[in-house]
Amino acid sequence: MGAAGSWALGRLGLPAPRLPAQPRPAWLVVAALALAAVALGSVAWRRSRRTRRRRRQQVGTVAQLWIYPVKSCKGVPVSAAECTAMGLRSGHLRDRFWLVIKEDGHMVTARQEPRLVLVSITCEDDRLILSAPGMDRLVLPSKLPVSNTVQDCRLFGLDIKGRDCGDEAAQWFTDFLKSEAFRVVQFEKDMEGRPSREILPPFVQNYQVAYPDCSPVMVLSEASLADLNTRLEKKVKMDHFRPNIVVTGCEAFEEDTWDELLIGSVEMKKILSCPRCIMTTVDPDTGVIDRKEPLETLKSYRLCDPSEKQIYKSSPLFGIYYSVEKIGSLKVGDPVYQMV
Repeated sequence: MGAAGSWALGRLGLPAPRLPAQPRPAWLVVAALALAAVALGSVAWRRSRRTRRRRRQQVGTVAQLWIYPVKSCKGVPVSAAECTAMGLRSGHLRDRFWLVIKEDGHMVTARQEPRLVLVSITCEDDRLILSAPGMDRLVLPSKLPVSNTVQDCRLFGLDIKGRDCGDEAAQWFTDFLKSEAFRVVQFEKDMEGRPSREILPPFVQNYQVAYPDCSPVMVLSEASLADLNTRLEKKVKMDHFRPNIVVTGCEAFEEDTWDELLIGSVEMKKILSCPRCIMTTVDPDTGVIDRKEPLETLKSYRLCDPSEKQIYKSSPLFGIYYSVEKIGSLKVGDPVYQMV
């Protein structure tokens, strides 16, 4: 075999044949070279596929990161976070791992008790500190005693567990909301989450969530909020929409087109657009529910395509739900890449 044939087979990790004393027939040399060319072409094709998979295009920058430890209560801004399969984590703060429930286990959110949005949260060492107008602060340990009861809870018609946070926490929320008796539960990592295919249409990817509505992560852009505010008499804030990742540096509603994202070392895949409800009409500063705006304005220009009406019905779309395909870390200032 000539030098070219020996080099080609060597690149594939195959030994070059020993040269015999008598020359091989010409057809055998040609066949060997052809085999080497096909094999090298296969290697090059596989490499090009990997290259195409990794190709990325920057579409924005992370402007804000938010964790909402207690469902419907105020969010906590963080400068950096881990992104787990169940959402953002920063130290002992986990996204929507705590939940207010009625005594029968049914969830309570700001849709029913809008004053929940006035409860603010900080983290000190391994404790969550909850504050609310007219209330002494409530201290919740990040790890509850195993002697605390595990409650059967109900979220949007699905069963899920939660460990009871005790009588002091229950009385604190009961005294603040002043409507009926409430309990507070915490999701623990060894508990089984709500499966995605029981929450959303069966074609979505397979994942689990604790107490979020639908997904581990929700993304919204500053430009989309700015566009909405040009149409409103009374401006609204990002707090009305409770995203985990706020993106800057893109056009309004450009996030609608982002199917796969890479942020920091985290890879995410689009699930669905986020259908909006009366929760958006709760004023995060007063705890008063309006039941009209900004929802009515969103309905005037952000309804789904008619072909998707069986999924979204009459809900306007604002923000995108994502699943976590590769866990990792991210921070404010990270480029947001769309995987092309």
